[in-house]
Amino acid sequence: MPVMLKGSCRCGAVRFEVESHTPVPFMLCYCSICRKQQGGGGFAINLGADYETMNVRGKRSLGVYRAEIEDDEHPHCDVSTGERNFCKKCGAALWLYDPTWPDLVHPFASAIDSDLPKPTEKVHLMLKYKANWVEPVIGRQDKVFDVYPEESIADWHKRTGMWVE
Repeated sequence: MPVMLKGSCRCGAVRFEVESHTPVPFMLCYCSICRKQQGGGGFAINLGADYETMNVRGKRSLGVYRAEIEDDEHPHCDVSTGERNFCKKCGAALWLYDPTWPDLVHPFASAIDSDLPKPTEKVHLMLKYKANWVEPVIGRQDKVFDVYPEESIADWHKRTGMWVE
């Protein structure tokens, strides 16, 4: 049975629940979008969940941000298909939904109120774009990537035995 993730914004205007087979907060993203949206430590942690099971209370308080991307891999400004949902009252970042992958939603670990399992190893990605002041703490078993790893969130959970049926 999947884990029920329960989350909310800081002021409580938005609350949500969603089922997840991949609840381990192992993937640290250092890109400027994640860092500036919800990564005060220089990175953000996105979980994976089943979009069809998502239940949201306080939808009128939701805002959506779609980032403009322009870097050495995107020389012309592109608008991301990813919809970063946040509370319009307190500004808390809540989840990322991208219609490119309609079955998935990516709650931000920082918005989850439920207890989460501790990862046995972490993946540090988008290090090419980390802020100069950020000094990642890389564990012995951790994996590091300048951009994206080939292994998905689901594949990581299955490989490490942390997939929740």
